[in-house]
Amino acid sequence: MKNILVPVGNSKDSFETLQYAVDFAAHFDSTVYVMEVLNVSTRAGDLANTSEKFLASSRERIRELITHIDTKTVILKAATYSGDLIDGLKELDTELGIDLIIIAPRSVEVDEELYLGSTSGGVIKRTDIPTLIVPKGVKFAPYKKILTAFKSGVLKRNRILKPLITIKKQFSSKISLLLVKTPGYTDEDLKINTALMDVSSDVTLTEHAKTYLGVLEQLKEHQPDLLCVFRRKRGFFSVLWEKNRILKSEFSVRIPVLVLSVKKY
Repeated sequence: MKNILVPVGNSKDSFETLQYAVDFAAHFDSTVYVMEVLNVSTRAGDLANTSEKFLASSRERIRELITHIDTKTVILKAATYSGDLIDGLKELDTELGIDLIIIAPRSVEVDEELYLGSTSGGVIKRTDIPTLIVPKGVKFAPYKKILTAFKSGVLKRNRILKPLITIKKQFSSKISLLLVKTPGYTDEDLKINTALMDVSSDVTLTEHAKTYLGVLEQLKEHQPDLLCVFRRKRGFFSVLWEKNRILKSEFSVRIPVLVLSVKKY
């Protein structure tokens, strides 16, 4: 993983997500790009000023944030943008090639009932870049057990597994597969991609109304350090992602969630 992007908000806890990203990146010799997420509604006056002044102010805030973390040997750079966050993410991906985005479940949101706020949910829903969602207060530790959940074992390209395989190799992780049969499944869905089978140690098959409900049911059994899911129309969160915000009452886990992108490849 060469380039990791960390969008940070104006929350006092933003340094926690960045510290996690740095601790993670240190194992992969990655460069971490820090992008500030602005609450536009409270800074409309600022945005009316020149773009250069705005970008300079953003870079200064990022530098201040970096002073609060242990950077280890990781190179950190400010990734500035002016305008829509998602457009900024896509432009940076085109320019540099972002291998992974690391975000907190909530960015600038303060509503404790939310698992994903409008900003973090927008990143998941509107980009095709692999994303790692890190819950508040979680400190990085190598992943020893990974649960990879899906409702269809069909993958068009093996390359989408690259982040998962890279993590497995680095930490010697044990990967368990969870195939959740949901209403309307086809025989084709039950055929698991060979590359995915090759990196796993066991497979669990369960039936449930929704994929994420099957996952919640199996988390206690597997007790993973990392949950891995796929971003696709018929994949995990397919119903939840109809909107950007996701309530904790709908879905919430206390471990990091790696969301792999199917569309990009």
